Amino acid sequence: MSTRKTYETGLEKFNRTSNVVNLFFNLIFIVLALLCVIPVIVVLSISFSSEDSIRETGYHLLPVALSGEAYAYVIKQGTMILRALGVSALVTVVGTVLGVLLTTSMGYVLSRPTYKLNGFLTWVVFIPMIFNGGLVSSYFINTNLLGLKDSVWALILPLAVSSFNVIICKTFFKSTIPDGLIESAEIDGASQLRIFFSIILPISLPVIATIGLFLCFSYWNDWFQSMLYIDNQNLYSLQALLNSLMSNVDALAKNAASMGVSYAVLVATMPKESARMAVAIIIVLPVAFAYPFFQKYFISGLTIGAVKG
Repeated sequence: MSTRKTYETGLEKFNRTSNVVNLFFNLIFIVLALLCVIPVIVVLSISFSSEDSIRETGYHLLPVALSGEAYAYVIKQGTMILRALGVSALVTVVGTVLGVLLTTSMGYVLSRPTYKLNGFLTWVVFIPMIFNGGLVSSYFINTNLLGLKDSVWALILPLAVSSFNVIICKTFFKSTIPDGLIESAEIDGASQLRIFFSIILPISLPVIATIGLFLCFSYWNDWFQSMLYIDNQNLYSLQALLNSLMSNVDALAKNAASMGVSYAVLVATMPKESARMAVAIIIVLPVAFAYPFFQKYFISGLTIGAVKG
């Protein structure tokens, strides 16, 4: 009895931390949280600042001269903003659904020990995590071979499947789905597609939600694919529009003809810095509101992918 008590006391000593250590870790987490929150506050502050105050005093944590002219201007560009928002929403929804379907199906196949090409395809999936074909080869394939130039599919297909997500799914299916469940379904005459859609997916909601969330954020925040493959401004996503604004303050002015406003007047009245930040806030808001509801799935996904098997 005393040995048992001594053993438990020893474990408690390893798990216990002093008040000083707790304070130190709390300070670290507070600093890390501030590093994440303060830039967002600064962007929000700039978006509500007047253009004159930004030119005179620069950026501040709180607005020097409060103004809503940036959001008023963005609302005036409603056609362009709504079109970009529609492209972002379409790409995010279609890409997430397609990516989840492809990733989970590939992960399920690789998790089955009876699959003959399991070893070979596992290496095919694993190698791109370390090496890739490069930007030139992928650009050539997507534009010349697949003909995705100036197509919405150029924003969807290149990001639909990643090796990391496939390995997460493989690990989940291999460690969670019992072989006896699949064998009993096969004895009842169910095909592999029937097993996958009717049995595997309904009991795999945690990994589906995790992969879906990873893909959703990847599609929503992506601008690089637009820079590579999209020349038609009607196919710009919100992120591509913001990137264009960041690199060229006249990006909105290029649409002056379609809006019936002269170029000179538009440039003169355009709240350049605050308008950029206003668009950034519009992009961040959906993710900021959605993330707290799915935070547990992020943690679950990172735990699932911690061991690669």
